[in-house]
Amino acid sequence: MPYSEMLVAPMRAELTSAGVQELRTAEEVDAFMAKPSSSDLLIVNSVCGCAAGAARPAVQLALGQDLKPERTATVFAGQDLDATAQARSHMQQIPPSSPSMALFRDGELVFFIPRHRIEGRAAAEIAGDLQAAFQEHCTAATV
Repeated sequence: MPYSEMLVAPMRAELTSAGVQELRTAEEVDAFMAKPSSSDLLIVNSVCGCAAGAARPAVQLALGQDLKPERTATVFAGQDLDATAQARSHMQQIPPSSPSMALFRDGELVFFIPRHRIEGRAAAEIAGDLQAAFQEHCTAATV
């Protein structure tokens, strides 16, 4: 049973207000992944405390820098069940994890932050990991 929309609406807004595209259906995930750009960040959002205290703030910090992925999108685990399952199908080699962040370059998964690398860490540390991945996998053209 999905979480109440009233509960997750503010959690969704933390990412969408930072310019992250929301994918709420499996079809929207397929459309996003079918036309990869040079770099895409896909975030699996969650209601858990580590998402609120670290994951979403880390994404906001990382995306506030000059070098970032060309596109960013999010699905919400526990709420948009089909979209989340479809997003995870593009990360088949990775066990399901929420929250989590996956960076794709030209449609291929090149970097992943699972929940166990989010829990107990500060948002700035996680943002630093994202920025390092952006430096390695994003091009200046995505600025």
